[in-house]
Amino acid sequence: MQPNSHFLPWYSAPVRTLRRGHFWIPGERIEQNGLTYQRGPMYVEWEAPKEISRPYPVVLMHGGGFQGTEWFDTPDGRPGWAQRFVEEGYAVLVVDRPGHGRSPFHVETTGEMGPAFSYEGGQQIYFPGTDERHTQWPFAAEDSAAMDEFIAGYGPLPADLALSQTMDADRMAALLDLIGPAILVTHSASGPDGWLTADRRPELVKMIVAVEPMGPPFAEIPNIGVMSWGPAAAPLKFEPLIESPEDLHRREAGSYRLPSMADKPVLIVTAEASAFAAASPPTAAFLNAAGASAELLHLPEHGVYGNGHGLIYEKNSDEALAPVLEWLHSRMPVNE
Repeated sequence: MQPNSHFLPWYSAPVRTLRRGHFWIPGERIEQNGLTYQRGPMYVEWEAPKEISRPYPVVLMHGGGFQGTEWFDTPDGRPGWAQRFVEEGYAVLVVDRPGHGRSPFHVETTGEMGPAFSYEGGQQIYFPGTDERHTQWPFAAEDSAAMDEFIAGYGPLPADLALSQTMDADRMAALLDLIGPAILVTHSASGPDGWLTADRRPELVKMIVAVEPMGPPFAEIPNIGVMSWGPAAAPLKFEPLIESPEDLHRREAGSYRLPSMADKPVLIVTAEASAFAAASPPTAAFLNAAGASAELLHLPEHGVYGNGHGLIYEKNSDEALAPVLEWLHSRMPVNE
């Protein structure tokens, strides 16, 4: 049987660095029925250029029920944002959030699974719909083979969104304890993990880029869960102390602060034709009312048009990254 000549990427892919590897951030040990198990470990894959010219590594966090592979290559075979960050001189770490991708999921240790991810769900989230401005999706709706490969990477989220975000942020905090200060780049459902990780390790999260983060504050996300604590489903450390979501809901904006976000550069990126973009301005407003300095970067205002929610791997993904890189380099804190 002859190989499919259209799928031999090792012949056509650009040469990349050989400085790469992986490791694990272990989960906590738990005892059940006289046996010891590990809950929610996190897989981390890294790559670095021969000469690292940037002061902090970049940690890429995937969205939804997907996995870290969304940062590696686009559906049409081009290098993704992970490679582009390496080319810009960054050491890059890509995680599979607990229960996703290569990070094992078992209901007896991680909790019940949420619903499976359907083809229809993928089309609704990512594909061009009635908005004719959405022109950058990388394959045609009738390309069933490309759709099969795209959906293959998706799995269920944990049913308990607050537990899932807590595990994510705890593992991210452990990762930063290991590697030191870093820049976080989140997408979609991992957006709240950025705020929660900064809440745990404010001195180690130097900057956050959130690509269309899950929201808006206090929203109920269909088939996923409720953002009970404003921009997250899991608790944040507000001042003065807020002990419950109900208490937070009763408070007026500006009457509490998030000390972990003070003076921290935060960029929230939105696309021209994404229905999810509408959640970002209220998220930025919530964070800024609590003392943050979140900026909105709407891609059309920077000459980048035609994108939906999957902007990080659409046909113009390099163009979408360009203003993000410009912002990072202009706001980069001094390496202490």
